[in-house]
Amino acid sequence: MLSNIEIRKILPHRYPFLMIDRVDELEPGKRAVAVKNVTADEYFFQGHFPEYPIMPGVLIVEALAQTAGIAVAVLEEGGDRLGVLAGIDSMKFKKQVVPGDTLKLESEIVSNRMGVVKAKVKASVDGQVAAEGEIKFAMVKI
Repeated sequence: MLSNIEIRKILPHRYPFLMIDRVDELEPGKRAVAVKNVTADEYFFQGHFPEYPIMPGVLIVEALAQTAGIAVAVLEEGGDRLGVLAGIDSMKFKKQVVPGDTLKLESEIVSNRMGVVKAKVKASVDGQVAAEGEIKFAMVKI
């Protein structure tokens, strides 16, 4: 398990773009399970249907990408590489995510070849799938 403080040592993201609160399961290079607690005071709810707040799908995808990034980043030595989103395949959004939800983020690394990582990802709330698909990101030297 990784706390938010430990996550910030691995990922370069900061508020308002650090989208995961903790990591509950981690198999370096293989899979990660993280959590995002969705609260009513999230910055994006101010403008994304403020009368009926829904977490934007693109931010769910970002949270999933960060979860996959954690699984790979813990293997990187020197901290001189950054995971940059390179593709989204077959992403389906099946349930709205609203304030008060706890978003469970699951990522399984399918391949990691020549600096391009492919992951199967799934976000769920109370056991119901909110979004699922595949993402790719490139590990680039910074």
